[in-house]
Amino acid sequence: MERIYMDHAATSPMHPEVIEKMIPYMADVFGNPSSIHSFGRESRHILDEARKTVSKSIGAKENEIVFTSGGTEADNTAIIGYALANRHKGNHIITTTIEHHAVLHTCEYLEKHGFKVTYLPVNEHGQVTAQQVANSLTDETILVTIMYGNNEVGTIQPIEAIGHLVKPHQAVFHTDAVQAYGLVPINVEELGIDLLSVSAHKINGPKGTGFLYVRQGIKLTPHLYGGEQERKRRAGTENVAGIVGLSQAVLISHGTIEAKRKQYLEFRQTFISILDESGVSYNINGHTEETLSHILNISFPGTNVESMLVNLDLSGIAVSSGSACTAGSIEPSHVLVAMFGKDSERIISSIRYSFGLGNTLDQVIQAAQKTVTIVKRLTQQ
Repeated sequence: MERIYMDHAATSPMHPEVIEKMIPYMADVFGNPSSIHSFGRESRHILDEARKTVSKSIGAKENEIVFTSGGTEADNTAIIGYALANRHKGNHIITTTIEHHAVLHTCEYLEKHGFKVTYLPVNEHGQVTAQQVANSLTDETILVTIMYGNNEVGTIQPIEAIGHLVKPHQAVFHTDAVQAYGLVPINVEELGIDLLSVSAHKINGPKGTGFLYVRQGIKLTPHLYGGEQERKRRAGTENVAGIVGLSQAVLISHGTIEAKRKQYLEFRQTFISILDESGVSYNINGHTEETLSHILNISFPGTNVESMLVNLDLSGIAVSSGSACTAGSIEPSHVLVAMFGKDSERIISSIRYSFGLGNTLDQVIQAAQKTVTIVKRLTQQ
């Protein structure tokens, strides 16, 4: 039985070219980038080149990139770091109810330390509006943090409108772009973004590395204390091999954005067409147009998440019920609850399919057909 992986929103396989690029930096180029001898300078040069690649991908300056251990650290550094460094300006933060837990739990932490947080509700498509942000801004607001694209349902937020709205205000704008980066073009200047988080393992890079964009002039209180790496913004010897992998993944992902979009939209439409032809009942969760092309979140009325996941896994189909960070939790998806309410059947019958490297149209057809078989069996259609 062929195993089909359709959980790329949780993590993605490393691209073969990324692995090949990293090997020399695990075997031969091992110097500490902070060392002044030739071994250290060799590693430092590699970091400088990676910083150029990463900064160029979002229209930023090289000195605005901080390498991190991934998206969670980038989110924490941006939110806690900015809040603590700028508390003298105010203590109010604006976010949404559907953020990744790396943002939500960070905001909850700050609430325990005297900050006030406004959690904007979303509509049934999982979107907020710039007007909601405008209505929530006060003289005490110092930070607006709203994700670019949702990791569970794929809905894209009106980032440009929010960025330009916040620009005249004292608040800065952070976006968790972990799920969107590499799939949609992002230019921080055009969009008015001040802080942006990215993780390598979502774009076929290595786990344990990522970056935070910090607009020049923005002050952050360091989250880690130690050496003076990353311009004193992130202590700790840089993960050179991981950063090399991140850089290569960035080059590949940004060179294939349009090709991936077309392919994933074809996958999406093929999957939906098979459901339509089968006659099974289903609802698509999220925005049908303003959405990340690789995520397809579907509710099958009359089914149960656990039963669906087990049956799909036994059929060789790896998918999920939402965020991988809540896998095994008995709590319903906070994203679906925010969109439909805690009493909606959708929160107990929704499955997330997410496409990526290695998936083929034949695999999509197989996955859709097996899904139909399982749904019919579970609902006795």
